This record gives sequence, C-alpha cells and structure tokens, in this order.
Amino acid sequence: ALLFERFLNPERVSMPDFDIDFCQEKREETIKYVQQKYGADRVAQIITHGKLQARAVLRDVGRVLQMPYGQVDKLCKMVPNNPAAPVTLRQAIDGEPKLQEAQKSEPIVAHLLAISEKLEGLYRHASTHAAGMVIGDRPLNELVPMYRDPKSSFPVTQFNWKFVEAAGLVKFDFLGLKTLTVLKKAVDLIKKGRGETVNLEALAIGGDDPRVIGAYELLARADTVGVFQLESTGMRESLRRLKPDRFEDIIAMVALYRPGPMDNIPTYINRKHNEEPVDYLHPMLETILKETYGVIIYQEQVIQIAQVMGGYSLGQADLLRRAMGKKDKDEMARQQARFVEGAKERGVKKDDAVYIFQLVDKFAGYGFNKSHAAAYALVSYHTAYLKANFREEFLAASMTLDMANTDKLAMFASEARKSGIAVKPPCINASDVDFQVEPPKSKSEHGAIRYSLAALKNIGAGAVQSVVEARTEKGAFKSLADFAARVPAKTLNKRGIETMAAAGAFDSLEPNRALVHANADQILATANRLAQNAADGIVDLFAGSSKEPAKLALRGDKRWTPMEKLGEEFKAIGFYLTGHPLDSYDSILGKMGVTKFVDFEHRVAQGANAGRLAAIVVAARERRSAKGNKFAFAMFSDATGQFEAVIFSDTLAACGHLLEAGTPVVVSVEAERDGETMKLRVQGLQSLEDAAAQVQRGLRVLLDRRALQSQKISLDGLRAELKPATNPRSGGEVVLALELDDRERLIEFNLPGRFDVGPMIQGHLSTLPGVLDVIEL
Repeated sequence: ALLFERFLNPERVSMPDFDIDFCQEKREETIKYVQQKYGADRVAQIITHGKLQARAVLRDVGRVLQMPYGQVDKLCKMVPNNPAAPVTLRQAIDGEPKLQEAQKSEPIVAHLLAISEKLEGLYRHASTHAAGMVIGDRPLNELVPMYRDPKSSFPVTQFNWKFVEAAGLVKFDFLGLKTLTVLKKAVDLIKKGRGETVNLEALAIGGDDPRVIGAYELLARADTVGVFQLESTGMRESLRRLKPDRFEDIIAMVALYRPGPMDNIPTYINRKHNEEPVDYLHPMLETILKETYGVIIYQEQVIQIAQVMGGYSLGQADLLRRAMGKKDKDEMARQQARFVEGAKERGVKKDDAVYIFQLVDKFAGYGFNKSHAAAYALVSYHTAYLKANFREEFLAASMTLDMANTDKLAMFASEARKSGIAVKPPCINASDVDFQVEPPKSKSEHGAIRYSLAALKNIGAGAVQSVVEARTEKGAFKSLADFAARVPAKTLNKRGIETMAAAGAFDSLEPNRALVHANADQILATANRLAQNAADGIVDLFAGSSKEPAKLALRGDKRWTPMEKLGEEFKAIGFYLTGHPLDSYDSILGKMGVTKFVDFEHRVAQGANAGRLAAIVVAARERRSAKGNKFAFAMFSDATGQFEAVIFSDTLAACGHLLEAGTPVVVSVEAERDGETMKLRVQGLQSLEDAAAQVQRGLRVLLDRRALQSQKISLDGLRAELKPATNPRSGGEVVLALELDDRERLIEFNLPGRFDVGPMIQGHLSTLPGVLDVIEL
C-alpha cells in the first residue's frame, strides 16, 4: 500500500518536497499554466548563488591583476578539478609542489594566491535553480524579497531553497524526464503508422492480455536496453534470475537496485522462487511483508510495522522512520523503549520486539520510498510494454531523444538489427527531423527505422525542417538540381551538404557519394544563384523550356572504395550504419580464429581473461604516467560494438604506428571484471591486412570486354594498381577474367607474380573503370 502519511501528516514539522516529472516538451507549458492559474506575481523560480571556487577565483583575480592569460591558465591547471568534492586553494597549494615553487619564486604569483585565498568562497554571481519553483497564496513580494534576472522575465526569489522553506513557502521541482517524452513520441508514431491509439494511462499492469504477458516476458529475458531504470548490466542480470511476472516485482527491483539494499536482491529472488524459506519475523507482520517475501524494502513498511506492532500513529511512525535515518543514538534508545513497550502490550515477547526493532532500524537507513519506486516502476513497465509490442516505434522515439549522443544511437541501431529491424540510412526524400518508422511490406515482416537528417553532424534541426517543408510543398526531389532550386539557400552550407552526401542522404538522386561530396560547393553556389535570381525577378536562362531546373554539370570524381565509403559515413553519422569495414574481412576472419567483441564479453563473463579480436581503430589518446612513461587509451570498433582498451608503454612503442583512426587491426587483449565493467589491456597489435595476407589465396578480377575494347582500361594500367607482395611466401595470385561474346564462357589468365590481395586492395580494384567484380579465390 502507498501511505499518504509518508508524504504529509499532522506530526510532520517540515513541509514535503514536491518533485514532479513532466515530458520534456511540456515542462515549459506546465510552468506557464501554473503562472496563469495562480498568478504571475505568485509564482517564481528560486535563486542559487555561484561561489568563487579555487580555479574561478584564480582566473578572476589574475584578470584584475592583468597577469598574462597563459600564466594564470597554467596555475589553474595545477588545481585539481573535482566537482563532486571541490578542492580548496589551500589544499591545492599544500598538495602541489609546482604551485608552491611558483609561489616562492614569483612575487606576482604569491600576491595572486594571497588575494585569491581571501576571496575564495564568496558569492560570485546569481543564477536560478534548474528546476525549483515556489507558489504562494498571495503576491510573493509580500512574503520574500524578489530578484529580477536580467536574462529572463521570470521573477526569482532572493532567498535560496533553504530560506524559502523557512519563510513558509513550499518548494516544487518541475523536472523534465526524457523517458516521458520517448513514450509520447512512440505513441504518436504508433498512431501515425498503425492507426492504433495506445492509452498508456489505461494499460493493464497484469492479466492474460498477450501484450501484457509479452511485456513481462521481455523483462524476464532481460531484453531491457532502453527500458527506464532497468537497462544497466547488473540490473539485467538480476532480472534474468528474478523473471518478474507481476508489477510488484518491478517496484521491488527499482527500490532494491542501489548500494546497500542491493545485498537483499538474492534473498528476494530466492524467496520468490521458493529456493529459501520466507521469514515474516512475526505473524503480526505477514500482511505487511508478504508482498516482498519478508524482505523490508520500503519506508512505508517501516511505518506500518511501527503502527501495527509498536502502537504508533502513522504520523508518529513517520517521525520514527526519519529518526532511524538520522542515527541519533539517544533518540533511538527512547524510540526503542517505546516500540518494545507497545509491542509487549500487543502480545509480542520483549526479546522478539527488540530484535525486530533493531532489524527495522537497520533497513530503515536505506529503505526506499515506495510511492517513488511505484511511479518509476510504472514508467519502466510502460517502456517495456512498448518495446515488447511496438519495438520499431519505441526504438525510433528513443533515438530521436538521444540524437545528440552517437554512443546511444549506435546502441539503439544495434538493438534494432538484433531484432530484425532495418535502420535505413538518411534520405533526402524520406527522412525527417525525427527518426521515423516505415511500415513493413507484409504482416510477417518488421517495419524499418529511417535515420534522421537532424542526427547527422554539422546539420541543425532548422535546416532539416526547411528541407522537409520544401519536400512537403512540392513533392520529392527529382535531382540534385531540383534540390538546389527548392531548398532555401540560407539554410544550407557546404559542410552540411558534404555530411549528407557522406551519410548517403542523396543516394536516391545520385548513388555516387564521392561525386556529390566533391560537388557540394557547386550545389550550394547553384542554390545561392537561383535564390538571388528569384529575389531579383530574373528568369534562369539555363533552365531550359521545361519547369525542371537545368541539370548540374558535376565534376567527375572517383568512386569511394567500400572502406572509404564507410569511413566517410562514420565521420558523418558517428558510427557505422550501413555496414562495417570488417564486413570485407568476413571470409578471412573465420580462418584466423578471431572473436567478435560481443562473444568475447560473454566468454569473459564465463571466466575467460584473454582473446584475439579484429577491429577498426576509432581513436587513440596518448598520456604519460606519474613516472613519465607513455601509455594510451584506444577506442576500437567491430560489427558488434565499440570497446576501449589501455595500451602500456612497451606495446605502444612497438605498435603505436597502427593506432591511426580507420586502421584495421588484430588486437590481442587481456580482460578483467571490475563490478559491471570489463577492463581491457592490449598485449599486442597486428595489421589486419598483414594477417589476412597469410590466409588469403588470391583474387579473380572480372573485366568488362567493352571497356577493354574502348581502352577505358588497360591490362598494364590494372597491373600498375596492384602492389607486389613484400614477402614471396605471403600475398596471393591475381586472375583476370573476361567474358566472351556469347556471354556464356570466360577466358581467364594469371598475372605473373604474387600480390597484396587483402580486402583493402580488393575494394580499391572494384572502383576502377571497366572492373565488373572482384571475387576472393
């Protein structure tokens, strides 16, 4: 049960906090409503004061003393930056010899530090609380002094949150919760694509509805990526063991999965599955603890135990609960005597009452507010329900709300692929500002998610909106020239066009991404010229007699190889979307005995601690240890995910040249678990091309007979593109194949020598004019 007395009761001295979560897009609307409802002079934000902390005071005083910026910046960087536990200037000086040396050797630095220590901790500026609001029953200037923020028309209290409470005002936190916006967008997508209205407020949380059962089955198999509060690695492992089948299980997991209560998760799971006996401590408490199998989880249970066994009123029991949290020994001794006396009056033995009180005291320290857990569990259930039954819409909505976070986008795209849902690349004629769902071709198939143009780098939502409006007004773009003519030139820039080209947004108009990318400036110039002509009332003489704009004369540019294409796509999107550079190595990787990262993760969970992985280098950052030794953190990617590993000095010295972004490598790693995290250490790196050369036999290059006849390609030119193998024992043969006139027979001949026949050269050959296909032997 949820107890109102946990929130408000006659015995409570202080007023409660109101923490209310809203859909992100509705938060401002809610604040305006509150102003209109209660009066603009009765609603205000709460002031906060920014203090001069160690680094900030050094910068401000240094500026007043007219010290060189570089000198002050160097001193500031000697002060540790830890927002969670800020270091004082005195602590920084005492702990940093370089700062002490500068103080002794330079009088201006000593002067700077002396003044800064005196000013440290003073208020520097006023700001507003991120979510805090107060609502009064009369104009607020009659109750508290007010402040006017020069950057806002919204009134602000001069008292901070502690003092507004002391003045008798109630504080409200109006919070924007992203997940509520995800739910709204998913429901809108379902309505748009399926014509079905999903009323989340009316959803059943139990019963035999197949969709409800599907939601609990999803939770039981821990398929909870994107599910509110339930997606961490440790939580998923707990869900697999728990196999929740009722709403109360979700509430319990939300409450238990925190430091302290976490220790009770195994007990809760074992008791649920009858693997250990349930202990209610006393028959009188069975009705209170039955829901949680005898485990005290919620603050409400503490209050009810005090009421039922100790004879407290609910208000008095809440005060007891608060006292238990503060751990005041004298107060707890008085409360224990009262509890035991009340329990004895109800027929409970003294020793049992003392034991139960001490046990409740232990749990009360980290008991969770059930009403809070239940509210969050409901949001968890709603997200699980949508993911189980409307996965395409749920993932598309989740990607829209995380479009600025490429790591999250990559995770959701991977989740979609695992579910058989295609994530289609951005398209100038199909994409929108948000991620969209495209309907399936048949009932037995999944729909697809269309990637958002606004999620690309270097492109703003405003520019995408103008593209969508132009497309909505006059239909799909028919050509690059049509695009240049119709999209407002002021919303375009060269980098944005290049990014869209690299991501494949123009593939429906021109499949050669390299060609569009190379002509971005011409597309932009055409758009600007046509816009200026329209403004001046000039007719374009080059447009011809039809309504179609004149075709753009694009400068020829060589096609990108498959690896180059994916590399450019990665720069535009932030991860590999339409494929992965290692796809070219698929047939070879099987022969090399390397492991996919997702499989390696599973093996480490089973106890393995080493393995060989094939990957693409994403980025590397070199550092120096306290002893001066170089080491590096490198980010790698394979088709199943990204992973980071540390590379120490010896390995870095031997293999550092392979850490260029985009380089395919074979990584030998050691792994160890640190709680939910897997830490990797690189033991060796090898070029994947070199490793592939040891196992690949050769290539067959299928040539276009007509291209040879017209001399678009020559055998000498083709051979010039091939690199001889560096080692006679490595490399492979190259076979040229040519179709005869009847198209049913091939003539083949081997080029003398052995060549580099890795996937990179294979991709390069496939882009040459006159080459129809390149096949691994």
